[in-house]
Amino acid sequence: MTGESRQPERAVSRLRPHARALVLPSIVLVAVAGAASYGAFALDELWLQLAALFVGLVVIGLLWLLPLLSWLSTQYLITTRRIVLRRGLFVRTRQEVLLSRGHDVTVRRAGLQSAFRSGDVLINTGLDRPVVLRDVPRADLVAEALTDLLEASTTSIATVRRPLDDEPAAARRSRSAR
Repeated sequence: MTGESRQPERAVSRLRPHARALVLPSIVLVAVAGAASYGAFALDELWLQLAALFVGLVVIGLLWLLPLLSWLSTQYLITTRRIVLRRGLFVRTRQEVLLSRGHDVTVRRAGLQSAFRSGDVLINTGLDRPVVLRDVPRADLVAEALTDLLEASTTSIATVRRPLDDEPAAARRSRSAR
């Protein structure tokens, strides 16, 4: 414990991937439910009716329920000190990144993401790969908030790693040579 007074950690935002990912599974749900119902009432024999309902339930489980559960099981929590990524349907993964470890924030958009103002938010931590918040809605706003939080993060590690704009280049090189 140091003598400095620390602000309590507050949740800034709780996010999930964009709900656009559920549009196609929902269309499949309606189509398969209609086809299975039609098959159950149009077929004459009981075993064919039951088979149509069973196949419909299996297809709905695979093409609607699994994507829904996968979407529900991905969560991003941004606090005043860290970012917590929770992923996984059967195998849960929790990854925490301290804001003081972040260098910069980038927004990457592909395909329909620009039409829906969503995107992938990449937080560069100086490691091999950046931390990625995939398909976040309103990605520009999230990146702006993360940039503000990174700037407000004033731990000793962050101040040593970030170069100061007004510091001469020679002083920065001598500091990094230590």
